[in-house]
Amino acid sequence: MSAVTVETLGTVPPATTTGTTTGTPTVRAPRAIPPRTPTSRILAVELRKMFDTRSGFWLLASIGITAVLATAAVIIFAPDDQVTYDNFGAAIGVPIAILLPMIAILSVTSEWSQRSGLTTFTLVPHRARVIQAKLVVSVGIGVVSMLVAFAVGALGNLLGAAITGNDVVWDISLAHMGYIVLANVLGMLVGFMLGVLVRNSAGAIVGYFVYSFVLPGLSMLLAANARWFEDLQLWVDFNFAQGALFNGEMTGEAWAQLGTAGLIWLVIPLAVGLGLVLRSEVK
Repeated sequence: MSAVTVETLGTVPPATTTGTTTGTPTVRAPRAIPPRTPTSRILAVELRKMFDTRSGFWLLASIGITAVLATAAVIIFAPDDQVTYDNFGAAIGVPIAILLPMIAILSVTSEWSQRSGLTTFTLVPHRARVIQAKLVVSVGIGVVSMLVAFAVGALGNLLGAAITGNDVVWDISLAHMGYIVLANVLGMLVGFMLGVLVRNSAGAIVGYFVYSFVLPGLSMLLAANARWFEDLQLWVDFNFAQGALFNGEMTGEAWAQLGTAGLIWLVIPLAVGLGLVLRSEVK
């Protein structure tokens, strides 16, 4: 092998370059390390993602639309003595309890179903920060949506009383409102948990409907036919345990039952899902 070949194969380009005029080595300046992406910017981006697509925009807009439609339905169809703030809240709460978890699910699964995760996790390599931002934004939207729903219900209550000629009935306390907000946020967190656990929009949505409408029926059937499960139901059925929140009847035992059932159906699956998200390959 010639000397030229040996030199070509065995040399490594030097870290310094030689000046063309003086022959003095010129040291390359170190590349600046880009600053860490601020959390506020990640939150702003994740919030904007909620409205960027037409489906996301109309899903959020449907919260206000359904609240108005439910309020109008109570005014039109409910008996005069049933035009109360509690009934307005119940009518508005049903569609919102379904829509909020869908928003949480799509906020997570869109990174995989729309393949935007390749860009997201390249710009912010720390996936935990992105998932945390999605969680904060989802909970924030849930709380704001409930406040909007309460405001629409209050206007409907005033309008309904004016139309029927009855006195305005405010039969929901501030504490009860807080319980209802918490119950809906917990429902939204269940949707978020299914999003990180399944990471597929259709699968997570189907899973939520099974959790919300199939499992409660099976639980009630088992409780009606098995004495041992009747006493255990409130401790293991998360949907059933949240009933005390909607009824505004929280006691120490009710909080313990909610916490135990939430640990089984929310905390543990969410921890498993987060572990999968942080380790899975984004394609």
